[in-house]
Amino acid sequence: METLQKDSLRQQVAVGTSLPIMEYFYTIQGEGVHTGKPAYFIRLAGCDVGCVWCDVKDSWDADKHPVLTIEEIVGAVKQTPAKLVVITGGEPLMYDLDPLTSLLQKEGFQTNIETSGAHPFSGKFDWVCFSPKKFKKPHPSIYQHADELKVVIYHPSDLKFAEEHAALVNPICRLILQPEWSKSDTMLPLIIDYVKQNPCWQISLQTHKYMDIP
Repeated sequence: METLQKDSLRQQVAVGTSLPIMEYFYTIQGEGVHTGKPAYFIRLAGCDVGCVWCDVKDSWDADKHPVLTIEEIVGAVKQTPAKLVVITGGEPLMYDLDPLTSLLQKEGFQTNIETSGAHPFSGKFDWVCFSPKKFKKPHPSIYQHADELKVVIYHPSDLKFAEEHAALVNPICRLILQPEWSKSDTMLPLIIDYVKQNPCWQISLQTHKYMDIP
């Protein structure tokens, strides 16, 4: 019986009707184009990208976290005044996000995603924040969907990495550079100078960390 239950759960995850969840909470979006907006965050568990500076490494192992149905997830969102839902991770595109995003939009929520783009694109989104990482190459399907290219700058060489991806997104995609939190003291002055010289880019800061909120 236990084996049958596990197989059924794996099948539900495979088709996206249930998903492993590290955490979900109502807060203020702290970075990117939508900085400052109230948002309900759904942090999916599971990631195979492996950023050395990741601040949610506990999300990497999906088996450590509970699996919830999409109805349970959306039900939790509906208990708050949230209008904007951000799906993040981990790496959310490891899963088929069509069922969850369809249900969220049916209930009237704006759906945003934050992703490294390392897996084939799925889901119905009002805004796609694409944040590529050197640790795993993005899947080609992400570029046509990106509304926002947000590149984390950990080393000066990341500026070249940012330009390489900027050349692949659509012309109206917003281009954003963000210093990695532990390197802000050294990277932010570099980013400021770079953006002044390349005004197609803008700067994002992790304002939620300054505000000391999740």
